Amino acid sequence: MGWLDAVGGRVADAGAESLRVAVQQAGPIALDVDFVCQPGELLALVGPSGSGKTTLLRTIAGLYRPHYGQVTCDGDVWFDAASKHSLSPQRRQVGMVFQDYALFPHLTVSQNVQLPLRHLAQPLRREKAEQWLARVRLEGLGERYPNTLSGGQRQRVALARALARDPKVLLLDEPFSAVDQVTRRRLQRELALLRQQIDIPIVLVTHDLEEATALADQICVLHNGKSLQQDVPAALFSRPASPLVARLLDRHNLFEGVVVDVDGQRRLQWGEYFLEVAEGLVNPPLGETVTWFLPPSDIVLHRRGRPSQGERENPVAATVSEVVVLGGITSVSLRVSNGDMLRFDIATHAARRNQLISGADVSVSLLASGIHLMPDHRIRANAHDERK
Repeated sequence: MGWLDAVGGRVADAGAESLRVAVQQAGPIALDVDFVCQPGELLALVGPSGSGKTTLLRTIAGLYRPHYGQVTCDGDVWFDAASKHSLSPQRRQVGMVFQDYALFPHLTVSQNVQLPLRHLAQPLRREKAEQWLARVRLEGLGERYPNTLSGGQRQRVALARALARDPKVLLLDEPFSAVDQVTRRRLQRELALLRQQIDIPIVLVTHDLEEATALADQICVLHNGKSLQQDVPAALFSRPASPLVARLLDRHNLFEGVVVDVDGQRRLQWGEYFLEVAEGLVNPPLGETVTWFLPPSDIVLHRRGRPSQGERENPVAATVSEVVVLGGITSVSLRVSNGDMLRFDIATHAARRNQLISGADVSVSLLASGIHLMPDHRIRANAHDERK
């Protein structure tokens, strides 16, 4: 059974309390996904529309059955295609918050939250519902109806209802997409606070990379139904596994270079420059073309009249191609001699102080520790994008 060792419906595994999803099928919705979410952890599923994010939530909840694979949670086998075993949605104890909240308009707020508590006596059911409403800061609104609430309040009612089920997993399907930006930020903060009180796996589907970065312990990148990479946000954004992952994460500074020998030292030839690289140049054979990525934070601008630490490391001359002011942050594009474009952000006041205007000649350093090699992945589709 692959990574499953089911014994009487349980899984013999050191990480048995985690949510584990490994499912595959060719169609009608292509899937080739493998990810893990630990208790108390929030995993964000990101990717373009049609990448299978909502289908995966439905698979976890028991509303969809892939052709192959397994889903386990808290040591229990929820789904195993090989043995044709699939627990019903009710037996999986999943709390789910839908994009449109799916509240019943003819029921009060309290009655909506009481729906998963119907196994309890009415007085206790009402008491539990009020407790959950208090935890999402909706005290005193139990007798109101959903159409009298704001979008943010309806979202919190849906969250209280999902948690009232005492779920083993909480699934969030773009829960903040229907509210304005100010309300979204407030709800994100409330979710972050609520997470401190619940110790279950949480899976969030979102198109918002900033949201995923702010809330998630782990991010799993999906494309065309396939999981490409799962990691903590900082590692994912600085060390994407492939050019495709980098593009899906809206990363720029993807280039190609050749592994060469310079006076007995391996270097990465990039146009006229021979770059020092902290890690990754040991294994590729000399002469091999590799794809490399540089996070914008590892581009050091040589400030006029004020030398910066690291200026002697991989110095590169460039010309300012584009300057876009976005409030307190300015996005800068630099064109180097081989036509490639370096992109980074800088504080607007620093951009003005350093006279970063279109056509200006500047020097930057590319920190060796930031250069990330992807020797097994050549840039193919959209390879010319970085030269625009």
